Amino acid sequence: MVNCRDILPSVNIIVFLTSGALVGSRKPFCGTKGFLSSFLRFPFLWIKPVGFDTGVKTYNSLTKQKEPLVLAQERIATWYSCGPTVYDHAHLGHACSYVRFDILQRILSRLFEINVIHVMVITDIDDKIIQRSLEQNISPTVLARMHEEEFKRDMQALRVLPPAVYMRVTDNIPQIVAFIERIIGNGHGYVTSQGNVYFDTQSIGNRYGKLVNLGGIVGELGAQDKRDPRDFALWKASKPHEPHWESPWGQGRPGWHIECSTIASSVFGSQLDIHSGGIDLAFPHHENEIAQSEAYHQCEQWGNYFLHSGHLHLKGSVEKMSKSLKNYVTINDFLESYTANEFRLFCLLTRYRSAIDYSDASTNEARSTLSTISAFCHNAQAYMQGHLLCQPIEEGILWERLSATQSSVRKALADDFDTPKAVGAIMSLIHHGNCQLQPATKVDGPRCPAVFGAMLSYVREILGEVHDSSGVLNNVVEELVHFRSKVRKFALSVGDQASQNPQTGSEIQKRHPQPDRVPLLKACDALRNNLAPLGVHIKDRGTNSTWEITRGGETRKN
Repeated sequence: MVNCRDILPSVNIIVFLTSGALVGSRKPFCGTKGFLSSFLRFPFLWIKPVGFDTGVKTYNSLTKQKEPLVLAQERIATWYSCGPTVYDHAHLGHACSYVRFDILQRILSRLFEINVIHVMVITDIDDKIIQRSLEQNISPTVLARMHEEEFKRDMQALRVLPPAVYMRVTDNIPQIVAFIERIIGNGHGYVTSQGNVYFDTQSIGNRYGKLVNLGGIVGELGAQDKRDPRDFALWKASKPHEPHWESPWGQGRPGWHIECSTIASSVFGSQLDIHSGGIDLAFPHHENEIAQSEAYHQCEQWGNYFLHSGHLHLKGSVEKMSKSLKNYVTINDFLESYTANEFRLFCLLTRYRSAIDYSDASTNEARSTLSTISAFCHNAQAYMQGHLLCQPIEEGILWERLSATQSSVRKALADDFDTPKAVGAIMSLIHHGNCQLQPATKVDGPRCPAVFGAMLSYVREILGEVHDSSGVLNNVVEELVHFRSKVRKFALSVGDQASQNPQTGSEIQKRHPQPDRVPLLKACDALRNNLAPLGVHIKDRGTNSTWEITRGGETRKN
């Protein structure tokens, strides 16, 4: 074992393996040059958790590489995420991050049987909230509550599962004050003559910078009473006409970062499995959370995995979608033209940590893919119900395809949640299913509905978040179509009409709908035609009928 301090005194990594691998990175090095290369990539010792191995590998922003996802408790994942600062409408860039992490949580829960305990903070006191409340001449509390409820409605509209609990900053001020007091007591914070409290970044040495290489980064601007430019506010002294709370350092309010450390620690204690957020939060927010939390708990590693989602860009722009740049689309505006399921599939078609381009082409690709999925489900159901007649099915091939798809999808999702590859595997399965669901007027041989039932169940299990429906609406449409089918069957009942064969002179019997029932048949056709523009598509198959509901690409069928 060699002490790094003998080689590079400023480097805060001290343990090497005798085989020449840096503990934590598990990458070999060769001499000082190799060490420096490893250090620039991996400037601290990441401690691999001990506990339950999920079988999933995920990209960890702490190590800049994929790591086995190991949980402290068997099949339980503690997950904290930064929620919205509720001063304005949420836009599609926000939605992209929340939907992507919702998809990851569903994958862990459904496919890998992990119980995800998710906590989200609502930032309801902040410089932006105060400024906006002054502009609109309303209370910051009222403004924050309005946009908090709007955010929750938006998430529900996008079918994002709510966390186990939302926690507001203003409901946790006493806990935040106590958290700051301990940081100061542990020697990592200081109070200024102006009544501000700052985190002392020098007190933790090179441990500050776990997520981001801090070369050239100055830190938070604006304050003149800091010891170091990198120091950040734990508590801000009150200004005239601003909300404030009592503290040992005078009236004031929390800094931005301290809220998350306090609230996450109040629920999960000194160890957190997963922390998530947009990549723009990595610095300074998440970096400062790590510093505060480890200073408070006096631990080497507070959060084990940091997951960051890529930005949403308008097509052709290098800038992220942002209110400050005025290049955003609100969630409400988006949902006027597209569906929640289309947006969720739009997110599935790229890896969660990749940047994603928003354009008509990309959203239409999601719509088209969703339409293909829905059409397959519709036809498979019709075949199972006996409404769609097909040539003999090569059942063995479909069973093999299903088994191979299940293996491919699980492997893809276990590899850092590779949703594009998983969707590709499912679309390939659907293609092979569609190839065998070719309508035929006459059927020879046995039917094979079971394999299509298995395929349907699997597609719904994996793509449940983009292939779901309203049970109430389903039932209403089902009753309507059932009633129409009865009327139509009655209208199609025929009477025998005799006519003479001109060649033989003999009478022949022709079967025609009875004249007094023709208006019923026309009414049934009119109902079918009138419902189609509204998204309800009825297909008549002999005397039977099937239906599907489409709104853009969202489909409900029977």
